[in-house]
Amino acid sequence: MAPDRFREQFDQIQRAMPDIPLAAGPDDAPEFLYEKGYVLARDGEDARLVVDAVIDRFREIPGREQLVRRIESEDDRSGVSRIQVGDPAEGDGWSDRNVSDALRALRDLEHRAGRRLVSRNHMVSIAVNCCPGDEPVPVPPMLPPNPGVVQGAYSEDGAVSVLVVDTGLVHDYETYGWEERVRGDLREVEIDQKGVLRQYVGHGTFIAGLIAAVAPNTTIRVRNTLRNAGAIREHELGKKLFEAVDGGWPDIISLSAGTPNGCPRTLKGLEPFMEALRAQPRTLLVAAAGNNASASPFWPAAYAALPEYEDAVVSVGALRSDGEFGACFSNYGPWVTVYAPGERLTGSFTGMGDPVPYKYQHSTFDRCRYGFSYTCTCQSPEHVGELSEERSPTPAPVETVLFDGLAQWSGTSFATPLAAAMIASYMTANKETDPRLAARELFAANTGRAEVRGACVPALRPPTWSPTPVVKLPRS
Repeated sequence: MAPDRFREQFDQIQRAMPDIPLAAGPDDAPEFLYEKGYVLARDGEDARLVVDAVIDRFREIPGREQLVRRIESEDDRSGVSRIQVGDPAEGDGWSDRNVSDALRALRDLEHRAGRRLVSRNHMVSIAVNCCPGDEPVPVPPMLPPNPGVVQGAYSEDGAVSVLVVDTGLVHDYETYGWEERVRGDLREVEIDQKGVLRQYVGHGTFIAGLIAAVAPNTTIRVRNTLRNAGAIREHELGKKLFEAVDGGWPDIISLSAGTPNGCPRTLKGLEPFMEALRAQPRTLLVAAAGNNASASPFWPAAYAALPEYEDAVVSVGALRSDGEFGACFSNYGPWVTVYAPGERLTGSFTGMGDPVPYKYQHSTFDRCRYGFSYTCTCQSPEHVGELSEERSPTPAPVETVLFDGLAQWSGTSFATPLAAAMIASYMTANKETDPRLAARELFAANTGRAEVRGACVPALRPPTWSPTPVVKLPRS
């Protein structure tokens, strides 16, 4: 039986957020997660219109309209209202009739208003259908990081500031010399009650290490925003992003998380922050395109395709280990700005100290789940995962490995910081203080190309990154 990655991730995130009932959508073909029983609208008039319209439509069902209410917050900096439209405890752990009914009830009102008024409260996550593209693999101590560490002088006055919004840092991340200018939030809990490393603990450390290796003249600040299985509700992310820039807007924000949303529209919960970003002329958002092997827009990366945001947002897809073609898991399409290596990168994961055990969560597949014919991360290295085994008719031992430093990992999560680092390096080399202008100039001067799903696309490859050949599978 093949693993069901979407169901496994749904269960994992739900366990990490036991007080927030989740559902999957859209209605008939689940592609994303969202909060059950609630919708989002902009504060003010939009929120009032939504509440009134839903109550009016639900009057035909006795007592149902009494559940509709706006949830007040003492410190809601997201700029949106969270509106209850039903009982989150209703139904099974997958569907949500209340939200679906509310969205349909508002279609006519949105048509008359000429704008979108309401949306689901999506879960923004580093792991959508995947984890991110695979799970980390230990590497021998003598194996160097890939990309390699650039040797360069550091100048505090000219350093490029990068904000990483992710899962925080492991407590001993500074054992890597190239992360000496990384600062930020430490993970509160790194291991579980059995002494096993929790999933995604090293995600933020890995990303920070990639940026520090490729762009040495940077100051990197890491926030522990995605602390619950790498996920957060979109209205909370909007608030956390505002908090993250309270001390001043950085040059670059690196965000390796997102979600599809079932329609070619933005994320309601992030709209106020994205508008503030657009009005802030000296900050660039570099965002992951996602790991669903899909052409469907993945937000907030897909903001890059909107004319009003094309200078403020760069969306990044992943290349496979040879750098010539797209990785099997990478999202793609005209909304993706650029691609960078994202398969089997080697970087900092845990501190270089006592070995820490890690138990795999997801089993690998017999063949590429997306139909590719090379030895991709779907199938190699092979391991049995705990979540997948729960649904297997023939239980097998769950594989446990030991980490004591570097790891090999794949995903658009990691292509993203490489693109951010190359923009930062360009700023340093050209004494450019505007990251948006630097990105435009870098892309214009870059002659690198790759082939992704039959299209020739721009590709950024760090000078210290070493490609590795891929193994093509024989045709069956």
